[in-house]
Amino acid sequence: MPSFELTAESRTDVGKGASRRLRRAGRVPGILYGADKDAAMVSFDHDDLIQRLEYEAFFSHILTINLDGSSTNVVLKDLQRHPYKHRILHIDFQRIDEKEELTMRVPLHFANEESCPGVKTGGGVISHIMTDLEIACLPKDLPEYIEVDLGALEVGDAIHLGELKLPAGVEILSLRHGGDPDLPVVNVHLPHVEVEEEEEEGAEELGAAAAEEEAGKAEEEEDQGKEE
Repeated sequence: MPSFELTAESRTDVGKGASRRLRRAGRVPGILYGADKDAAMVSFDHDDLIQRLEYEAFFSHILTINLDGSSTNVVLKDLQRHPYKHRILHIDFQRIDEKEELTMRVPLHFANEESCPGVKTGGGVISHIMTDLEIACLPKDLPEYIEVDLGALEVGDAIHLGELKLPAGVEILSLRHGGDPDLPVVNVHLPHVEVEEEEEEGAEELGAAAAEEEAGKAEEEEDQGKEE
């Protein structure tokens, strides 16, 4: 499990050139903002930061940033990665106020996937239509993830947005604003290849039946010709 505490350094030199110099020195430029305070320009050690970012929990947890002898509670709000190198280019953190609601994207964790009846006995496969969710809550109620229990799903079943069981104090942001609670989050269905095979088998059976029917008609016509 990663430490949720980071050490930042203030920076006064800003702009693209300054950011490039920081990156060459192994630092990541960043910003701290929010909580009715002025934005602070900061930087972080690249290697230390990238190790923390390997853990999913780091993205949906209350973090502590130590800066100039004081500590601030924050959440990660934006991250810019290099398009093809394993490097972080810029990072933004939002200060939090324990009394003010915040909005965050948190991951969905799917439980009992292999043991649900639709997979274990029904031969179905699971489709994860959503993998994370934007929620609103007070900082004290921020969950690390939201669990979605698939234990009762049969083939053809789905769990919808409005059916998710949320921790106390947590709301789905889209539903608060009139979003569709019937949007599917995850479902269980038969593999497409099996459906295709069934369709092919059905077509072959129809083809064979048609061929037999044609053969029967030909025999009848031949018999009639002999009788005449």
